Amino acid sequence: MTRADRALWFTSAGRAEIRPVELPEPGPGDVLVRALHSGVSRGTETLVLRGGVPESQHDVMRAPFQEGDFPWPVKYGYLNVGVVERGPQDLLGRTVFCLYPHQTRYVVPARAVTPVPDAVPAARAVLAGTVETAVNAVWDAAPLVGDRIAVVGGGMVGCSVAAVLARFPGARVELVDADPARAAVADALGVGFALPEHARGGCDLVVHASATAAGLARSLELLAPEGTVVELSWYGDQRVAVPLGEFFHSRRLTVRSSQVGTIGRAGRTFAERMSLALDLLADPVFDALITGESGFDDLPEVLPRIASGELPALCHRIDYGHTRER
Repeated sequence: MTRADRALWFTSAGRAEIRPVELPEPGPGDVLVRALHSGVSRGTETLVLRGGVPESQHDVMRAPFQEGDFPWPVKYGYLNVGVVERGPQDLLGRTVFCLYPHQTRYVVPARAVTPVPDAVPAARAVLAGTVETAVNAVWDAAPLVGDRIAVVGGGMVGCSVAAVLARFPGARVELVDADPARAAVADALGVGFALPEHARGGCDLVVHASATAAGLARSLELLAPEGTVVELSWYGDQRVAVPLGEFFHSRRLTVRSSQVGTIGRAGRTFAERMSLALDLLADPVFDALITGESGFDDLPEVLPRIASGELPALCHRIDYGHTRER
């Protein structure tokens, strides 16, 4: 193919740029996708932008269609929704989700895309990768009917977990965050809200997603005896102190990890988990997680502002209809 499309690359600490990319000719098992929207995964992409991926995790942290190597230059991202322009007849013209970086068009194997259900708007479907993480976390957490649950950390992942848990029968779900503005998001999701110092204790389960040592310590404090913290935070190259003294042993508490790179439920596949995440996104409450939008051409300026907190985004959506022809 002769068309030159464009992709975002992380190039050095705090800097990114848009570069041209030549697309390969799609093979018989491939699809050519024209991007409609992508999403900035604030926590992970901020880590990549500052070069905070530890050397020991360079292979583990690779995105499915990443180019380049950590720390830089690297083409990174995994929340992309587009339309199939070429490919198998059953996918032609379909809106699909793909774990692909920020790029105007791309060629991938047909098995790498998941059709977006008709009930899910393409603009909301950018959340699929994060809701997939939330589904896996809930599988790992295995809540019971009537559980008292706190989600500590009201970022994109934490809010997605809270939205999934809000559907659980008889559960008391409270979103805990230091930013009082997250109360409006919690209300939209149908869960309670509290600042850390006012959070309700006696929890059977706490899902921690604040990526701070203080958040993890508070998560342990909120547990009832025999309770469990499911740790979703990714700390990168930061060392985190865990308070294993005090009541940790006397209450027989548990800290367990959850990571989307493995399946949290036996007998399920990655494809099934992604399809479930997209089905859940038929619920319009998830729109509360999309708190900003920009055009693709603005990404190099927008990313540092998201990383610094100047743009207090949960999911910041990138719209490709605003790209300038080059």
